[in-house]
Amino acid sequence: MKDSFPSVGGPIQLFYTPVGGKRLPTISRAEGLYMWDANGKRYVDASSGPICCNLGHGNRRVIEAGIEQMSKVSFASRNLFENEPNIQLADLLAKLCGPGFERAFIVSGGSEATEGALKFARQYAVVTGQESRWKVLSRMPSYHGASLGAVSVTGDPETESLYGDVTRIMPKVPAPFTYRLEEGQTVESASEAAAKALEDAIIAEGSESVLAFLMEPVGGLSTGALVAHDVYYKRVRDICTRHGVLLIYDEVMSGAGRTGKFLSAEHWPVAKPDICTLAKGVSAGYTPLGVIMVSAAMTDVLRNAGGFVHGHTYSANPLSCAIGHAALMELVEGNLMSNAAEMGELLKSELTSLMNRCDFIGDVRGKGLLTAIEVVSDKERKSVFAAGEPSVGRLVQLGIERGILLYTRRTANGRYGEWLMISPPLTVNPGQINEIVGLLEETFAAFKAEKTGTA
Repeated sequence: MKDSFPSVGGPIQLFYTPVGGKRLPTISRAEGLYMWDANGKRYVDASSGPICCNLGHGNRRVIEAGIEQMSKVSFASRNLFENEPNIQLADLLAKLCGPGFERAFIVSGGSEATEGALKFARQYAVVTGQESRWKVLSRMPSYHGASLGAVSVTGDPETESLYGDVTRIMPKVPAPFTYRLEEGQTVESASEAAAKALEDAIIAEGSESVLAFLMEPVGGLSTGALVAHDVYYKRVRDICTRHGVLLIYDEVMSGAGRTGKFLSAEHWPVAKPDICTLAKGVSAGYTPLGVIMVSAAMTDVLRNAGGFVHGHTYSANPLSCAIGHAALMELVEGNLMSNAAEMGELLKSELTSLMNRCDFIGDVRGKGLLTAIEVVSDKERKSVFAAGEPSVGRLVQLGIERGILLYTRRTANGRYGEWLMISPPLTVNPGQINEIVGLLEETFAAFKAEKTGTA
């Protein structure tokens, strides 16, 4: 009997959930900021995919590095061989991250990096005679990955409700919001209050039981590029130091140059973390890759005790490491971190101008090219669209129709707000920023027309 395969657009056997229940366009090719579907329609990638395609699409240096490495060896187990790409990538990461991050453990993505960082912290505590420390505090809301260990430290009530029975949900503390503040609060006082809530939680849990505090220095999808007041970062560092709690920065989205510095932690040098995770921009979307960065001193403690009890099949695999090294060299030699800082200021200025003439944008925030706009139903009240009412999901669909690709989140079904992440590749130029903002304006105009019945 002849096999029958479905054509593109027909029945689908892939296991995924289409946006709005509709089939998505089929990608055909991509170059730089742009992507084309199988019908030849062009789209502007305004959010770098899920904020990972930091170099844009089709970078020849990265592609050729992958081809060259594949012609040598694509896979070699780290249990049997060292490999040159891994050594080169780890050395480059150590130089870019700076003192205190001399060692890199390479994994396949952000969720794995979160899991590895938590296991490293726990093993370090056990080896140093602090077996009582196991609780990992994090923020509500937050996002640290999709695996069950990462879910346990992710601040999302809906995810907790779904998966809480098959993992151990860790304690949460309030995120230092800057947009919706309590009456009488300022951004600074709200950040102070959030830091105090962390210390209160450590004390309430019993500081001898608290292993680490995990946070995104610049918020990702869960908080829409949230940047706290400067006071927050120093207070958090001081609190963790005082109570012997390890401070872990999740830089999966904010790292690798996106905020204008290689680590966003560099914006607050007095608040340096003990452990840092990276992914996304480290390989710029060209291969699955994640990293756990730790100090030589901490690593030596584990090495002297027999080594880090952890690993994955694809840890340190030579193909991904070669691609990651090429992506980071392109970042450095292309001066793209400086471009991210410069273009980020221009982008925020243009988005602020759009906000001032758009009924449904309540806030613009972020650092460098990790930027978001908050979507509201009423700007004066800062209100979120009601549950079930078309909002960011509809904006995504309207954007696709107009040729702009957007990355969005409605956190906890709107409890904490909803936003569009406007975070283009670090290669973006002023003309492309104008194009992005123009398409956004068209998208919001169509959204308004639907809301007012004038479409």
